[in-house]
Amino acid sequence: MELKSLDDVLADQLRDLWSVEEQLVMALPRMVMAADSEKLAEVIGKHLDETRNHVLRLVELFGALRIAPPTELCQAMERILSYGEEVVSSAGDAIAKDAALIAVAQHVEHYEIAGYATATRLAGELGLDDASLLLAHTLSEEKNADERLGKLALVTY
Repeated sequence: MELKSLDDVLADQLRDLWSVEEQLVMALPRMVMAADSEKLAEVIGKHLDETRNHVLRLVELFGALRIAPPTELCQAMERILSYGEEVVSSAGDAIAKDAALIAVAQHVEHYEIAGYATATRLAGELGLDDASLLLAHTLSEEKNADERLGKLALVTY
């Protein structure tokens, strides 16, 4: 990777986020099925729907900003989701498993929040107001998902 400008950093961040969202589209359905709590399944399912929209927004940004799609998987998200797969496949107490699913989901959200916050600020700094607004909208959804999970964790524990 060569980072010659803030444009390059933004493109790198957007590619990373696209990889994250694509991996989540594949992983979240299994998390929904693994949840014992109907409320947890509902919260994760709602975020799956949002995630599909996030992918579409990123595709739109790639076109508008003339950014090539990623060629590599985000290894950080791959590792988080690997742990998530361990939780999904685990046996044991339903409440404990749901708590572990919430923990995995919040790790995911925190990674996404960091990425979208950075991309939003970079787009704003570069004068890409439409991109910044679109990214800020997704950032807001990620924060809301984290908030919903956090409230659910209080009830679960």
